[in-house]
Amino acid sequence: MKSAMVMLFLSAMGLSFSFCAAPGIVNTEAIRRGFARGYRPALMVELGSLIGDATWAVIALAGLAFVAQSALARVLLGFAGSAVLAYLAWRAIRDARQGIMPEPDGTISGGDFATGAFLSLGNPFAVAFWLGVSGSVISTTTPNPRPEHFIVFFVGFMLGGLLWSISLPGLVAWGRQLLKPTFYRWVNLLCGMLLGYFCIQLLWDTIMSL
Repeated sequence: MKSAMVMLFLSAMGLSFSFCAAPGIVNTEAIRRGFARGYRPALMVELGSLIGDATWAVIALAGLAFVAQSALARVLLGFAGSAVLAYLAWRAIRDARQGIMPEPDGTISGGDFATGAFLSLGNPFAVAFWLGVSGSVISTTTPNPRPEHFIVFFVGFMLGGLLWSISLPGLVAWGRQLLKPTFYRWVNLLCGMLLGYFCIQLLWDTIMSL
């Protein structure tokens, strides 16, 4: 029981890292503001994005806590989650091969924290992740999930997001020379490998549950 909780927690942190670290609109805006005004603006954008993540998490997990009690729902969620993870892994590996750098959007303005929350709330991949991945990971690794399993997953994911939110602004402020195509190539490659691993694991667990 305890080991299952630990694995669920670590899986949540791993998924959080691969989801948050992949270059996207939130990280792009954090980098843009960090280059312009230093550590604090970038940090506030990243922390604001956690509000959006937490909002989607609560909405999704509250519903999935009931849905996951159905064996058919768990299987459908498992295949849906695997498809989402496979797409995200493919996109990350594609960007790694092409050495794509995030392109800052200079038109975004407003408070740093509010901007991060707004971008996260409007992120379609956050919706897909929470509705298609989080519940399926929980339900396939825990046949009869209880509220504490959802809480452990939520805490693990948010902790991983918090660690990334603190790390990226520091890298922007004090390690700008590292923010080059090579850096993003490795970030994308690592995220792609992690997402691919979770995709295979989730797909295998789903198939074995049939």
